[in-house]
Amino acid sequence: MSTRPRLLQGVCPFAGRGLTRPFLLHAELWYVVPPRAQAQLVCFRAGNSTDELIDLIFMRDGLTMRHFPLAARGDCHITLAIVEDLEPGTRLEVYLAAPEEVSGTVVLDVGLVEMAAEGRVGF
Repeated sequence: MSTRPRLLQGVCPFAGRGLTRPFLLHAELWYVVPPRAQAQLVCFRAGNSTDELIDLIFMRDGLTMRHFPLAARGDCHITLAIVEDLEPGTRLEVYLAAPEEVSGTVVLDVGLVEMAAEGRVGF
């Protein structure tokens, strides 16, 4: 089995719309598991520049997968090794929920590992 690291990273400005109204954090923060492969989240690191709690939400195929609340002016580092497999074709996106009228920046670093059998075409 061969493995390949994948990263979702960015410094993303945002303007909150309410804690119950999550929105896509950045159009380029997504990942789709390739055919004939699986992937796993292995680490999550993020920082919040605002004076308010915000919530980063991982959406899997349009449904909530995980919430990562970030404290005011706080950061978070979580090792997620072998939590669950993401099957071929699974789309992972990062959404954010923040109080209305709150604006700031999120620094995000998400590590995934992509796994495929040796010798498979397209990997």
